[in-house]
Amino acid sequence: MVGRLLESTTDLTTYRASRADSHNGPQPFSGRLFDVEPVTGFAPSQPLATLGGEFALWEVGLEDAKLHLKLGEDKGREALEKANAGEHWRQALRSWPLLDISRLGEKRCVLRRAHHVLTCLMHFYIHSLPRTQGPVVIPKPLAVPLVQVSRKIDMPPILTYADIVLWNWELVNPERPISMDNIRFRTLFSGTEVEKNFYALSLAAELKGAEMLEVFERFMNLTCFTERSVVATVARDLERLVVIVNELSQLLQGANRNIDPHLFYWAVRPWWNGQDAAAPWVFEGVPPTSFDLGGASAGQSSVIHALDAFLDVDHALKQTRQPAPSPENKRADTGFMEKMRRYMPPEHRAYLAELSKRSLREVVLRTPALRAPYNAAVEALKKLRDGHIRIGTLYIISQARSTPPASMGGAAAFPHRGGLSKGTGGTSVSTQLKAGRDATQRTVLKED
Repeated sequence: MVGRLLESTTDLTTYRASRADSHNGPQPFSGRLFDVEPVTGFAPSQPLATLGGEFALWEVGLEDAKLHLKLGEDKGREALEKANAGEHWRQALRSWPLLDISRLGEKRCVLRRAHHVLTCLMHFYIHSLPRTQGPVVIPKPLAVPLVQVSRKIDMPPILTYADIVLWNWELVNPERPISMDNIRFRTLFSGTEVEKNFYALSLAAELKGAEMLEVFERFMNLTCFTERSVVATVARDLERLVVIVNELSQLLQGANRNIDPHLFYWAVRPWWNGQDAAAPWVFEGVPPTSFDLGGASAGQSSVIHALDAFLDVDHALKQTRQPAPSPENKRADTGFMEKMRRYMPPEHRAYLAELSKRSLREVVLRTPALRAPYNAAVEALKKLRDGHIRIGTLYIISQARSTPPASMGGAAAFPHRGGLSKGTGGTSVSTQLKAGRDATQRTVLKED
């Protein structure tokens, strides 16, 4: 039954029913049960189609936003010239009709496209406003359908990594398969090559990470770990994992070739920011509710979360491992990775939860022949996180002390920014990245 559903069903109701049915008997672990594709991984195998009918209003509004809106704190000539057009766009949005999202239907791909369009509209609206203290009111024609769509797909009503990377591409030539030379990104907030190149790097990492999923799936379906052939299979897969993670590291370290750190920090990242405590977001027409509003972050990518789950990296410091966490590690948010999962599609959260149910680490502890290849995989992940610290330092920590580009008004722009370097999700970048690297180092199994 589940196999037939996977081939023919795209709506959330049937997906959830199939997951419930799968508990009636043992089922082989398969990423397809969790909307995880063999080739594209956590990205969909096909691009999301443009919304039609009455919902074309949202699509047209998004196209207009890309033409007319600049960051509210941008004091450059182009931003000043577009200020009136931007205010006209916001006024028009406030007068939109309130659309009935039940007419979107139940297809997951349609609801995801609606989430992408509505969250992009919201971030364009909020971050193009002149900076003020006090609540930011999201107009009812946008706030109500966004919250309703978000509840239907069990995601927060805010821009996520899935929106800007996983669901934000289309094929240049629809007759050819997905590849990095056959995709383009549909929504760019800044309209810059820097933003496009960031999305391209992120999606390339997703496609490379998809190569790991076969390793995870095979392990989850193995039995009789005392058999020599099974041990050999796990060892080979761990060696393959090292190669894939090293290739991921090389990919990420190539960021500075075409992603300018200064423009990235000032012209791109602010569009993804979540709620500011000094200017809380109010969803007009929605009863007061506590939402996750941290903003889009690469920490929401399921690829590294899956690798952490497979290798049993303890970010929450629940296990006693050596060396003991440093005082700086303890200052980090030990629940950060778990919080990031709340911004993922629910199918991917379920995948990670299922992957965590079987412990590779326990198998390795009982099987001396697997210790060396397991440690090599952990060390490869630690090396990737070393590189991530360097990227975080270059793109966020160093840039936080810089002056905005002259094209954005220089020192006159962003007058309210300052303090610790934060990620778009609101965390201290340096402390959090080092805590993740050190948690990975503690995963290495010591010799008896």
